Amino acid sequence: MSTGSTIIPCLRYRDAHAAIAFLCKAFGFTQQAVYEDAQGQVEHAQLTYGSGMVMLGSVRDDTPFGQLMMQPDEAGGRQTQCSCITVTHCRAHYDNAVAAGAIIVDAYSEKEYGGAGYSARDPEGHLWYIGSYDPWKGP
Repeated sequence: MSTGSTIIPCLRYRDAHAAIAFLCKAFGFTQQAVYEDAQGQVEHAQLTYGSGMVMLGSVRDDTPFGQLMMQPDEAGGRQTQCSCITVTHCRAHYDNAVAAGAIIVDAYSEKEYGGAGYSARDPEGHLWYIGSYDPWKGP
């Protein structure tokens, strides 16, 4: 059995449909699957980028797991982790993200350890690091 990512970040969004559209347009994800409940809320979605994936769903606090989750604006924008996307053409990716309205936290720059990168927030404040450094290949 072939698998892609063995660690997959999972996120929650108040407007999961808008988040899916943004992540596809700004960061280049591809929508693989979206499952909705009877009210049209996203129960579960899978977005891919190369062999990577993120899963996401609508914010809900009616489950024990949902009660453990918090949105970035509920924590003053601070986060305990961010998702990292490894890209081939970082400058072009940055330019596309800026054009799509990503909130740039750290502008594009060349890194001393190799590659280039930048940090951005999506419209609901989740922090993303995007860079061309491939940790599997090293500097």
